[in-house]
Amino acid sequence: MDFLTFKAFISPIMLILFYYLGAIVMPILVWFFSRWLMKKMVLPEEMYQQSKKVVWSNVRSKYKFLFLFLFTTIFLFMELLWRMMFEFLIAYMQIWEALVCTT
Repeated sequence: MDFLTFKAFISPIMLILFYYLGAIVMPILVWFFSRWLMKKMVLPEEMYQQSKKVVWSNVRSKYKFLFLFLFTTIFLFMELLWRMMFEFLIAYMQIWEALVCTT
C-alpha cells in the first residue's frame, strides 16, 4: 500500500535497470527503428541516399572527420548527462531514506 500512495519509492535497482535500458537499449532500438522506417517509406529513403551521396562526395575529409567527431562527442555527452541524472535520483533516494529512517 505504501508503494501505491508514494510513501515508498521504487528501489535503486529499478533505477539502474532503467538507466541501462536508456543508455544501451534505446539508442540501438532508435537506430533500428529509423532504418525500418526508412525502408518502409520510399521517398525519404531515396532522398536520404541521394543527399548522402552529394554531401559525402563534395565534402572534404577534414569536415567528414569533424562531423563524425562532433556527433560522437555529442552522443557521449548525452550518455554522461543520462548517467548524472540517474546518479542524482539514486542519491536523492538514499538521502530521503536516511532522513526517514533516522526520525
